[in-house]
Amino acid sequence: MFKKLLSYFGSDVAIDLGTANTIVYVKGRGVILNEPSMVALALEKGGYGKRIIAVGHDAKTMLGKTPGQIDVIRPMKDGVIADFTVTEQMIKYFIKKLSSSKKFFSIPPTIVICVPCGSTQVERRAIKDSALAAGARRVELIEEAMAAALGAGLPVAAASASMVVDIGGGTTEVGIISLGGLVYANSIKIAGDKVDEIISNYIRTKHGLLIGETTSEEIKKQIGSAHITTDKGEMTIRGRSAYQGLPKEITINSTELREALKDTFDQMIAAIRHALEVTPPELSADLIENGLTLTGGGALLRGLDVLINEETGLKVNVADEPLLCVAKGCGVALDFLNDNRLYLNRIK
Repeated sequence: MFKKLLSYFGSDVAIDLGTANTIVYVKGRGVILNEPSMVALALEKGGYGKRIIAVGHDAKTMLGKTPGQIDVIRPMKDGVIADFTVTEQMIKYFIKKLSSSKKFFSIPPTIVICVPCGSTQVERRAIKDSALAAGARRVELIEEAMAAALGAGLPVAAASASMVVDIGGGTTEVGIISLGGLVYANSIKIAGDKVDEIISNYIRTKHGLLIGETTSEEIKKQIGSAHITTDKGEMTIRGRSAYQGLPKEITINSTELREALKDTFDQMIAAIRHALEVTPPELSADLIENGLTLTGGGALLRGLDVLINEETGLKVNVADEPLLCVAKGCGVALDFLNDNRLYLNRIK
């Protein structure tokens, strides 16, 4: 009875605490917050310590444009916490932002948060403690591959294999699910941020132009391609000359970017191939029929589905709203908090 009373006055929350973006799903309302996982810190007067001056979209607009006393950082790295204190404050900020409705969080919420498959128990404990310190009443963890599969609407409880590849900002998660559990799960630190870094390094080395994170991401979105059939033409970009230090403008095209990113795509495909090699034969037979599903921001990269299909022979489906799949899957898991399902990764 008491639990029913709590559920009436409080709202359960699911959080995709990603390296690039934090997405919040509130039970009964769906996804209501999607902001960059960025925090702007300013040096306190006197030079002792730093204080938070902006979070999320406000912090991202400052990226690469701040004076010396302000830093814009990502407190999450490769899907796990790099700065515990700042992550705690970032979660507090997002929870407070959701509290505009009086009914919301009249008591501390129960929160489900996703974690990378390859994260250690220490890293998982850090995420859980950070959410508790931010004001949660109870925190449960779910592995990203499982959350992505739930959010994509895959039949995870069925006695047949479902395969999901979630390409986020910090990690690429590969999971094979059957009977409500992960038969295979692996996480590699090759994902969207790595693609941005390689684009930036390539343009500096090949064209002598220095660009920031925001520009690299925009290049990826506008002309990034993983397959020759999806090349998107040219794009003019501006930055600073690496040799003269003066503003400079160049034109690059999809073909040269695709060739620069070939090794990155090869590593993603190698992770998928390894998963298929260790999958039990009965489940492999299911995958021939079911194929694999791409989720995460990386699923939006042009031609990646075509490339994976060519390299593995499996049909590749891109999930509806791939960016939101993990958050939605965490939201689905909210319904099973009191069940003995295999979805949740319980840490005492």
